[in-house]
Amino acid sequence: MNKSLIYGLLLSILMVIAPHADHLPIWVSSMCVGLLLWRGYLVYSGKALPKRWLLMSITFAGTVGIIFNFHTLFGREAGVTLLLMLAALKLMELRNARDAMVLVYLACFIIITNFFYSQSISTALYMLATLMVIVTTWVHLQAQGIALKPRLRIAAVLLMQALPLTLILFILFPRVQGPLWGLPQDAYASTGLDDRMSPGSLSRLGLSEAVAFRVTYSDKPPRRDQMYWRGPVLWYFDGRTWTPGIVTLSEAPKFTEVSQPIDYSVTLEPHNKPWLFALDVPDKLSVQSKLTYDFQVLNKEPVHARMRYTARSYLAYHANLQEAPRQLQRGLQLPRQSNPRAQQLAAEWRAGSKDDAAIVNTALSYFYKQGFVYTLEPPLLGSNTVDDFLFGTKQGFCEHYASAFVFLMRAANIPARVVTGYLGGEFNEVGNYYIVRQSDAHAWAEVWLAGKGWVRVDPTGAIAPDRVERGLSAALSDTAALPFMERNPPEWMRSLRFDLDALANQWNQWVLGYDTERQFAVLTRLGMESVTWQNMAINMMSGLAIVIALFALFMLRHLYTRQPDKVQAVWLKLCRKLADAGLPRAAHEGAQDYAVRVAAARPELAEAIHDLATRYTALRYGAHREEQAQREFIHLIQKFPSFRRTS
Repeated sequence: MNKSLIYGLLLSILMVIAPHADHLPIWVSSMCVGLLLWRGYLVYSGKALPKRWLLMSITFAGTVGIIFNFHTLFGREAGVTLLLMLAALKLMELRNARDAMVLVYLACFIIITNFFYSQSISTALYMLATLMVIVTTWVHLQAQGIALKPRLRIAAVLLMQALPLTLILFILFPRVQGPLWGLPQDAYASTGLDDRMSPGSLSRLGLSEAVAFRVTYSDKPPRRDQMYWRGPVLWYFDGRTWTPGIVTLSEAPKFTEVSQPIDYSVTLEPHNKPWLFALDVPDKLSVQSKLTYDFQVLNKEPVHARMRYTARSYLAYHANLQEAPRQLQRGLQLPRQSNPRAQQLAAEWRAGSKDDAAIVNTALSYFYKQGFVYTLEPPLLGSNTVDDFLFGTKQGFCEHYASAFVFLMRAANIPARVVTGYLGGEFNEVGNYYIVRQSDAHAWAEVWLAGKGWVRVDPTGAIAPDRVERGLSAALSDTAALPFMERNPPEWMRSLRFDLDALANQWNQWVLGYDTERQFAVLTRLGMESVTWQNMAINMMSGLAIVIALFALFMLRHLYTRQPDKVQAVWLKLCRKLADAGLPRAAHEGAQDYAVRVAAARPELAEAIHDLATRYTALRYGAHREEQAQREFIHLIQKFPSFRRTS
């Protein structure tokens, strides 16, 4: 088999495997690289391929290793790993054109698996370049005598010809609710906030630049200190970790004296959890969801794909002024014999305060005056986490302050709970929207006060008010732990980042987010009066038929209007002369066969016609066309006598 073809196949497999390197087990990545290098060496050296028993042994060992690593051969991780290993092994038994074709098809299929992990613009562009290499290799397989440059040109033309068909299918192919086939559970990455909070859980998110969601406000945006994006609400504390606990009520919350309404739209990145994010407190959402008794918005199923919804919230409100007794009791739960010094401090505050609001202010004043430090890298805490934090380290992130504050409130007999979510966001002037990143993850507290209901209290604001008003980087004295782009980078880098994010947002909205609702809106604007599945299918088939017909007409027109070159033109002139003598050339008849028949009918022309046929074949189909030889051929044709059919 042609060496350059095998090198093309090696490059194709390498390019489709390379993006998987960061999530493959290191031994699988090493194995694939080793197999590719081995195959390249065999091609270069001309040595024989390995024996089949050796390949079977490697395949068996690799499969056993994958089972041992993932405990299964099914699912996204194990399935993709097995597929990549088999693709690399297939190169080791590449012997004929059929094997090469299988590898081409396999490489095209593996392209799809890259989108299980990333659907960004950069991934799409890289996969397009990979597809260009694969198609070029396929062209080489079909016509091995063509040089590299023409192969690239043919591959580019084929991909360009596919664009109109792709566009029609993208716009008109009926979208369905949910995937066309079920994906395994591990195909969905769990990112962002969890429904558990322990020391260090949110500070780890503070190091991530990943986008959680993007927000566009219909009118003037709220102040930054009002951008509290509510997520999981945590009630139960075991001494170290906060969790939601057991839900005791399913009825809707009651809001009174609501004011300051604000409308906005959220484009939420997939996080594999059921909760949606909305400003405190949400009034309504455009998607089917449930508002829990503690004001958390839950989707009907986990958010496996990027979703967009509009919402309205009220920034000023009173919530559950008449709270159920069991909810109040739930907000007082504490582990027994836990953090005794904190409980004693809370008891002293209770004894010396006239009401619950005074105790809240006392706690905030305590955080402010006792030398607490806001940091992303707090020291580790012992078994009594609240005592260690309040009276020992005095260094923590938002989860430390929210946890300690709620513990103190409960110890002082004030119902309280932890609320997690996001605070603030970064305004992108290019796209006119806010970017909320994982580094904006935040935890705060809510206390129940008679006559006011549930009231938000953010103890972090007492320690680091800049965190609430300006953002995380402004609140930290040492920003070395933050990602580079979060540490006030140069203005040109920030502008470039906003430009790229605006482009990514448009990609998310119009390509990845082209769902049923958006498809119906686009088709309606295009003039389709009745947007039904039947009409879309008919229009799609009609569009495909029109494009294919136009391509066919273009190719036929090009075929029938193509002007012959000089050599062919004079040969056809000779054929017409012989046709006048009663010796027409059949449509299927080649030059040499035609010369044999003419020589048999007119022996006196045998030498001349054989010479002309040989010259024509060499000039027409040979690799070189010298000008002198062409001129001689044309001169001989012109000297060839004319004939008239004799009756």
